[in-house]
Amino acid sequence: MSVSDAGRQAVNADEQAVEGRTSDEEFVDALPKVELHVHLEGSMRPQTLLALARRHGVDDLPTDIDGLTKFYEFRDFDHFIEVYLAAVRVLRDADDFAVLARETALGLAGQGVRYAEITFTPFLHLGRGIDAGELFEGVERGRREAEEATGIQVRWVTDIPGLPNMDLRLASEGTVEFALNHRESVIALGLGGPEAGVPRPQFAEAFTAARDAGLHRVPHAGETTGARTIWDSLEHLHAERIGHGIRALDDPALVGHLRAHHIPLEVCPTSNLRTGVVADYSDHPLPKMIELGLPVSLNSDDPPMFGTTLRGEYLHALRSLGLRRGQVIDLAAAAVEHSFAPAPVKEAIRAELAAVADRVRTAS
Repeated sequence: MSVSDAGRQAVNADEQAVEGRTSDEEFVDALPKVELHVHLEGSMRPQTLLALARRHGVDDLPTDIDGLTKFYEFRDFDHFIEVYLAAVRVLRDADDFAVLARETALGLAGQGVRYAEITFTPFLHLGRGIDAGELFEGVERGRREAEEATGIQVRWVTDIPGLPNMDLRLASEGTVEFALNHRESVIALGLGGPEAGVPRPQFAEAFTAARDAGLHRVPHAGETTGARTIWDSLEHLHAERIGHGIRALDDPALVGHLRAHHIPLEVCPTSNLRTGVVADYSDHPLPKMIELGLPVSLNSDDPPMFGTTLRGEYLHALRSLGLRRGQVIDLAAAAVEHSFAPAPVKEAIRAELAAVADRVRTAS
């Protein structure tokens, strides 16, 4: 029996009883979770950003929490990228990256996350003169410290920064080289940045090299542009999962293809609202994607910048998107299946999720 089957039997059999006797918070907190789409740099806590800015004398950023809150009010996706690039300048040495990695992983563990694939963008830092060895030593130190403290397992996705004002060939080659030099915990190649004006086919060589070397491929696509970027990612970048992918609904043929080939989409609802891609939770396509049978998971993207957490995304799924608890258990189960975690890790989370679903039903 799959976790999804167990979840449906455990919750949907008596949905109203579950809804009435177990709070949403208790239900969400009980779920073991997997996070597939979260950015390390975008996970910097406001307090950490302020401390690092003071430490390194970065004096053109806000100097208090209220200022940062206003700083994180994005006009659109392009403005979000501007703010993102301004914020990462506070990361200067191995200790900075260790703090960021440790705090990010511990924050996820505190939300019941057992396994996470965290994206970071080494070329943003290499291009600022930071040594590749120092960068990796920092993120690895933070990762190991969090695992030793909580048991959370983290693996890295290295992201090509698809920025139109950047030497994209150099960025691609540098990112792939970094990933291949650190295979002990780097498992996949990603592609971020604006989609408009940055055609996916130009990254084909990098993604082919990643595939040939045994790395997984998880580019962003179909977030701010239409279905074509998703098709391009499948056809040219050998994509195994798609970051966001909400515009797949524009093309029924693509919906059928994703469903038939079971190509997962990493959906981040609050992110889509905060960058202006979707107007409101009531307009978000996730419920329709589920209805159409698309393989989807729930993720947080850049949590502090968007004022969310993975826990918050699960609560929004119930309260703002109108999903039933059985559907939310299915989302948690899907994240396990869509991950690149080793088989024993998946099996352990599956078993825990099935047991939690059964306890929720029994308690109700």
